[in-house]
Amino acid sequence: MIDGLVSIIMPSWNTANFIAESIQCVIDQTYKNWELLIVDDCSTDNTDDVVKPFLADKRIKYFKNEKNSGAALTRNRAMREAQGEWIAFLDSDDLWTLDKLMTQIKFMKKRGLVFSYHEYEKIDEEDKPLNIYVSGPKVVDKRRMYNYDYIGQLTMMYSAKHFGLIQIRDIKKNNDYAIRLQLFHKDPDAKCYLVKKNLAKYRVRKKSISHDKLSKKLRSHYDLFHMCDEKPGAIALWFACRNMWYGLQKKRNYEKTI
Repeated sequence: MIDGLVSIIMPSWNTANFIAESIQCVIDQTYKNWELLIVDDCSTDNTDDVVKPFLADKRIKYFKNEKNSGAALTRNRAMREAQGEWIAFLDSDDLWTLDKLMTQIKFMKKRGLVFSYHEYEKIDEEDKPLNIYVSGPKVVDKRRMYNYDYIGQLTMMYSAKHFGLIQIRDIKKNNDYAIRLQLFHKDPDAKCYLVKKNLAKYRVRKKSISHDKLSKKLRSHYDLFHMCDEKPGAIALWFACRNMWYGLQKKRNYEKTI
């Protein structure tokens, strides 16, 4: 584990149209002590050709799964490769502002924190703003985390020294939520603090999971609590239902049209 190094976890699958922009926003960060761990999950487009020129930068490491494994196992592999003191996440179609790493690390070091997240905005597939700004509670503890996943994957950063290696079960949806639940299993008293600044752009795509019907969302939350969190069926269903309710509250309280 290398002090000060940020390990950036980037799974990729058929994002050739977006991944160059995502990689470039990492290269352009004002904080330069990072490694970018890209794990491609058997893309069938020209992702390899797009990524290849960036590999001249030795901080960028490109791995390929031998078979299509899904986002959960792909992120697991990247996290096993990580050498950094800090772990951050950026999907291969999302974007960071250029001061994201510097701002977040300063925020955490100044306060002695091990876990943080920040605000972001939503864009479409053509990089056009959707005029939706997403914030969250000032502090997310374990109880609040079970209520709902307030922490955007592209916004979170945690201390690998504090939490150690995180690995999750192979679930198709909500695997990013599963990572955060694992962090709170490692340290039930942990708290995730909000950086009150927009430091990222989340890309909403036409085939996004967020467009699933209510019944599918309920099923995916049930699977999260039952399979990944190992809760008995009835308790998993209870948590899933509560989660749906708090999801509605999150949209009302923390997602604003700008």
